[in-house]
Amino acid sequence: MSETAKTLGSATYERIKAMILDGSLAPGSLLREKAFADQLGVSRTPVREAISQLISEGFVTRTSGGTPAVNSVSLKDIMEILHVRSLLECEAARKAAIAKANKDDLMDLRVKFHAFLTGPRPDPEAHYALDERLHLTIAAMAGSQLLAELIEGLKVKTRMYDQGSIRERFEPGCHEHIAIIDAILAQDADLAGEAMKLHLKKVRESIISHIYHPF
Repeated sequence: MSETAKTLGSATYERIKAMILDGSLAPGSLLREKAFADQLGVSRTPVREAISQLISEGFVTRTSGGTPAVNSVSLKDIMEILHVRSLLECEAARKAAIAKANKDDLMDLRVKFHAFLTGPRPDPEAHYALDERLHLTIAAMAGSQLLAELIEGLKVKTRMYDQGSIRERFEPGCHEHIAIIDAILAQDADLAGEAMKLHLKKVRESIISHIYHPF
């Protein structure tokens, strides 16, 4: 495959994935190759390849008729995902606290979360990007590439569920992230693990509350 074809395929994958994550493609939306090829201005080949990759990652599934459709994440799924995330990320936070890694990135993240609280409210994409950067930075500091990959995959699935719609989580989430950072910077492994556990517990509670009291 040529580099041009690889680049086109990657770009098509990223565009369709972004549409799923921002809610433009709701759960159950059918992904018809020709329609997407026309919409994105590409041939059907990169669309087909993108859909295959999205199926392998769990974003898309095939209907009984064989047509690919955006996957849905049930409440049971999200509770299981958050349970596994808690197991993995609490351990990652503990390991990060005692790691000999450079902690400059964490200090920069702390400044940015504080700026979110004291300045203009960021758009959901900027907020999610910083949230993701923190969780993946901590995972990387734990020293395991596999752990980082698992956490990244599970975090994306969490985003598929709420799509940034739980606005009341913004300020508490920022404070929780700062508490996690402070514990890691203090090299307190137990406190870091507990701070991460509390954060993911609050995420879980807010999702459940949002389902039963959406307005």
